[in-house]
Amino acid sequence: MSVVVPIRNESASIATTLEALLGQTHAPEEIIVVDGGSVDDTVERARSISAQHPRVRVIEAGPATPGRGRNVGIGAASTRWVALTDAGRADPDWLRELLLAAKGNAAARVVYGEYDPAINSFFTRCAALAYVGARRQALGGTRGPATLSMMIDREAWRRAGGFPDVRAGEDLLFFDRLASTGIPAVWAPAARVRWDLQPSFATTFRRFNLYSFHNVRAGLAHRWHYGTARIYLVLAVFGLLAALLDARWWLAFPAVLAARAMKAIWQRRNDAPFPWNPATIAGVMAIMLVVDAATFTGWLRALRAQPASSRER
Repeated sequence: MSVVVPIRNESASIATTLEALLGQTHAPEEIIVVDGGSVDDTVERARSISAQHPRVRVIEAGPATPGRGRNVGIGAASTRWVALTDAGRADPDWLRELLLAAKGNAAARVVYGEYDPAINSFFTRCAALAYVGARRQALGGTRGPATLSMMIDREAWRRAGGFPDVRAGEDLLFFDRLASTGIPAVWAPAARVRWDLQPSFATTFRRFNLYSFHNVRAGLAHRWHYGTARIYLVLAVFGLLAALLDARWWLAFPAVLAARAMKAIWQRRNDAPFPWNPATIAGVMAIMLVVDAATFTGWLRALRAQPASSRER
């Protein structure tokens, strides 16, 4: 199989990503790195590694979105099966587990693996509990489909029309295409990739602000933004009751936000140590509030921007 890695400004992580892929127990035929317009020295670092390892190919795709980058890489692959990941760290048996899952179900044309957050600080522990997808038994015990850890037959990719050329949400739209065409999939929960979370409130806000903007532009507000808006509409009702009837209704604000944080912690309780201490609960609440602020800010930016037909790529 081949491995395709779309990247952009990953100078700090590209060496670690490629080292993990080169160290797989099942070696890939080729590793195709597709750069989407890095302005740092990502390409130089990737080409330096390519010079030492001929299996690594570097393609500069210009200012490409993640969707276009994956399409370029898959189109350039020389093998039937193509594994996809991002700038994470694949476990040594990642490719082997993906292949074993495919061999165990001859009809499968897509294999979804698993991804885990890399927890290296109190902040990232809270972040993992706040917004990383929860595992679902209905999906083989995985967090759900993710381009961070998957493998696809190139013919299935063609049948689905490839990834949409958008900055964010392209994975969700592509998974919808796969499902609508009836392409069979199988789960490989032991095929794991480690994913670095944003390390601070500022970087978390910037990342989710960007995600929010482009998800709205991709027509996916109903999957994220509307649910967040409903929470704050309920809080607005409590605020109105507090203003008109009794100030004790203001207590509903911390109660609702704490209940929301504790629900998130319960769903992800196996992803981080000691999740129920008060400091962790407060940290999860704070990160969720930052994500909410980024959600609404990005949403407003998208509504004020030009029509989607002329949006920036």
